[in-house]
Amino acid sequence: MAVAKGLEGVVACTSAISSIVDGVLTYRGYNIDDLAENASFEETAFLLWNGRLPRREELEQLRKELDDNAAVPGEVIDLLKKVPAHVHPMSALRTAVSALALYDKEADDNSMEANRRKAVRLTAQLPTIVSAFARLRQGLEPVAPKAGLGFAANFVYMLTGEEPTEVAAKALDKALVLHADHELNASTFAARVTTGTLSDIHSAVTTAIGTLKGPLHGGANEQVMAMLEEIGSMDNIVSYIEGKLSRKEKIMGFGHRVYKDGDPRAKHLREMSRQLGEQKGDTKWYEMSVKIEELVYEKKGLKPNVDFYSASVYTYLGIPRDLFTPIFAISRVTGWTAHILEQYSDNRLIRPRAEYVGETNQKYVPVDQR
Repeated sequence: MAVAKGLEGVVACTSAISSIVDGVLTYRGYNIDDLAENASFEETAFLLWNGRLPRREELEQLRKELDDNAAVPGEVIDLLKKVPAHVHPMSALRTAVSALALYDKEADDNSMEANRRKAVRLTAQLPTIVSAFARLRQGLEPVAPKAGLGFAANFVYMLTGEEPTEVAAKALDKALVLHADHELNASTFAARVTTGTLSDIHSAVTTAIGTLKGPLHGGANEQVMAMLEEIGSMDNIVSYIEGKLSRKEKIMGFGHRVYKDGDPRAKHLREMSRQLGEQKGDTKWYEMSVKIEELVYEKKGLKPNVDFYSASVYTYLGIPRDLFTPIFAISRVTGWTAHILEQYSDNRLIRPRAEYVGETNQKYVPVDQR
């Protein structure tokens, strides 16, 4: 049988949620450029779950539901208090989301209605978990969610204890829109595999979080910021990048398996990085990123992906580097749950084959004769 390493080019399912055709990303048929410029994250979540944009009253109802479900059980906060401060926040998030199922009365109810409610709950609860752990590891008490702020602004408020500026809230909101779904990426595929066994939605999302944690998926933006900090200044860029290329080392934040002419999301994050840098009065990270982009394209013909400029955007927002991937999860849980609901609606166990390349015709030898 023919083997597609990494399942590259293999069509594993049909989906009506998002598509990447000729380098154009759409959610439910809406171009990502259109959504990034005009839609809020809450509208985008509704779109992914329901296949259409919400009417005003539906949008207000969803915002209320997100506010009403943002609190997490005290037992989960107590669990986070016991997590060592040095643990990566993605590990804490993975553990906490798994624990949420223990306190959700509908955890094992796989009806479509219950799973839709759990999709909203999980989306509302992830920012609370991430911000709570971020504060607890600093010896600070968690900040309770505040109704009426909006999804993105409320996360910043719970993280810092202060309401963000309008520019900062809008920047994070746009970043969340851009990260909400991306066809059959690794974490979404993993979630659908778990769902395909008819396991519960918390298990599927926990699977996805574990997959997103990897540096070749969601963790790439952390690696980008680590690279920028290691380079340190504009003067060091050329020698650093040329050194990386000569050693044939991967430069994080560049290239993408499904985009041949650049990631359409990157330009929006690049502009956000510029705006936030100018607002801060310090465009260093933005200018360094632009210089690296130009050099890598000149040397390798590679363009940045969504991870590259999200690193400087989150840094300008004052978010610690190791929270970049959890923020990715805060957004992508809407896409994961949309795919989980779709998988449940027309399920078949996902069970591919493997080509065996090991030894053959082996014979058992008793232990004392080996």
